[in-house]
Amino acid sequence: MRSQGFDGAGIRKVISSRPNYLCCNVEKNLAPKFQFLRDLGLSESDIVDVIRNNDDILRRNVHRSLAPKLEIWESLLGSRELVLKHLKKSGWFFFSSVEKTLHPNLKFLRDECGSPEERLSLVLRSQPQLITNKPKSLRALVAKADELGIPRQSRMFVWTLDVLQMVSKERFEAKFELMRSFGWSESEFSSAVRKAPTFLRMSLDMMRRKMEFFINIVGCTPSFIASQLTILLYGLQKRIPNSWKSLFSLTKKMFLSCLIF
Repeated sequence: MRSQGFDGAGIRKVISSRPNYLCCNVEKNLAPKFQFLRDLGLSESDIVDVIRNNDDILRRNVHRSLAPKLEIWESLLGSRELVLKHLKKSGWFFFSSVEKTLHPNLKFLRDECGSPEERLSLVLRSQPQLITNKPKSLRALVAKADELGIPRQSRMFVWTLDVLQMVSKERFEAKFELMRSFGWSESEFSSAVRKAPTFLRMSLDMMRRKMEFFINIVGCTPSFIASQLTILLYGLQKRIPNSWKSLFSLTKKMFLSCLIF
């Protein structure tokens, strides 16, 4: 491990997750995995990052598992570079079962949901984890999107599934209750998700602070905010305050010009 670029902390992380790696035959079991990753063009530091993020690679057979999985993901994402990019961030998506997970999920999204191939590919390039959900979990996400009134043929459908997979049921309900406490109706909340599902990624605290700013400082009504949802996506520290100051300055100038004339 040291000869492959691992420091003490990296070795401890890998071994603490699976102590039986210490029992592996170096030449037969470990060395081929490092060679496989080097052959892909990964640097020593990249290989360390990949294995630290997902040491499961050290348990896999190069010819029966690693190489076939690489080929499959390369075809799904469109390039080896994208596969390696995601692999360096988090390798757990890489080892999903093709027969039990990937193929059933792709078939469900294509055939039953009517998602076009190019739209699926676009989403998977940035979030391949979407099709690594258990088929039952993916169907639950689709049911939630249906409940929110998002047409399966719309451009936002697959992107909404991607956002929903990152938001637990508890967090979703908490955000709905927060917005309802500010005066949003259930239909306004659903409409907001349909327009810009990424707003669900905001923390509860940030949602609260932005709503309080627009209602208490700017004087917007909750319904106006719901209809102009993109303003909630602006940065609270810079873009919102600066835009508001500019608007206030412009309004003040217009008011003074009216007085002059």
